[in-house]
Amino acid sequence: MVPTRRFWLLVALGIPLAALGAAVGSPLIAVAYDLLLVLVAWGTVRLAPSTDSLRLKRHFDLVLSVRASNKIVLAIENDGNESIRALLRDEAPPTFTASRREFKVRIDPGALVELTYHVTPPERGSDSFRGTYLRVECPLGLVTKQVKLPTEEPVRVYPNVLALREFDLLKQRGRLKDMGIRRARHRGLGMEFESLRDYALGDDYRKLDWKASARRGKLVVRQFEQERNQSVVICIDIGRHMLAEVNGVRKLDHVLDALLMLTNAASLAGDFVGLLVYADTVRRYIPPRKGRNQVGIIIDAIHDLVAEPIESDPIGAFAYLASRWNRRSLLVNFTDYEDADRARDLVVAFGPMARRHLALLVRVMDPRMDEVLAKVPESVKEMYMQAAATMLLDDRRTAKSIISSARIHTVDSEPQNLASSLVSYYFMVKERSLL
Repeated sequence: MVPTRRFWLLVALGIPLAALGAAVGSPLIAVAYDLLLVLVAWGTVRLAPSTDSLRLKRHFDLVLSVRASNKIVLAIENDGNESIRALLRDEAPPTFTASRREFKVRIDPGALVELTYHVTPPERGSDSFRGTYLRVECPLGLVTKQVKLPTEEPVRVYPNVLALREFDLLKQRGRLKDMGIRRARHRGLGMEFESLRDYALGDDYRKLDWKASARRGKLVVRQFEQERNQSVVICIDIGRHMLAEVNGVRKLDHVLDALLMLTNAASLAGDFVGLLVYADTVRRYIPPRKGRNQVGIIIDAIHDLVAEPIESDPIGAFAYLASRWNRRSLLVNFTDYEDADRARDLVVAFGPMARRHLALLVRVMDPRMDEVLAKVPESVKEMYMQAAATMLLDDRRTAKSIISSARIHTVDSEPQNLASSLVSYYFMVKERSLL
């Protein structure tokens, strides 16, 4: 039983009555008044509509996406014979940001009411909804009856899975550029023959089929399709180098969002996709396979990854990979390197893989670096910050030159562009038949 504003107003009206009772020597008048008010309120609770006839189901995706707006739908059905007016509160995990938490509802007999709100989880991992609470209006409006509906259920928060749907939709519409993903203008730079067609202005002369042109009496070009059944192996360093934060989010979380986009693109292209997670030891290994099921397997394997404050062992990790997979592949290694020493260590570990595979190092850049360098210093502190940023930038350039000299490709991107830069690189590899 929860008192309403009306109840407390009636309690306040008893104050003059108590003063009058004290003046005439009958203080029990106020006690009797308050007791009567409580009894009436309790009686209205007994007369309130029963909530036993309510059926509530919560609908949402099997997995929620971190730092994204996830839709939650509450479907409430009244199987009883009375209308129910109530204030409803759905208890999402307390760390989630919810667009709404409370709703005023009226549920008529036999009616179905749907309520929608959105939640934004700040971190990956497992949590649960705590249930749904109702404050049902009672007759006279003195109190509300609070009940809890047993709607507790677990929820798992993954990297941004919602972005995959956007990718699929834009790909179907041929509008991947809306996500910042670049594709070559010319179709048919693969190696598998698809068909013949008439020559069009701008076609590569190397694609001309002279025999077919002679038979038809006009220029004809061969059209090729991108090769399928190629391999992409994604390697993730979860050691101390991935503990740093960019825009308040761990680098590892930015990496996992980009990884999902690359995995989805490779799967849709018919390629094999595998995963290697390492720190001081290999933590997880998923052999490359093709198909949409592989995307789900990888998503499930990475949803609870956390960076650890330990030194990684990339030499051992890539020796492990080399012993289990030797087919030429695109090897994508998500890690970080800030100076020449770290770059040389990566060359020793990752360099040998570049002799057989197409090796790519990916790191997340911090946009605040450019902001510091672009700003005119107005204090001694800002001057020192700019000097430190300049030194760090020089170290990064030296490290990148060491990496490049070992025939290792690199993608350096800020968080908001990381996924699109990575997928654009993958499409470039496919279109140029680099594998």
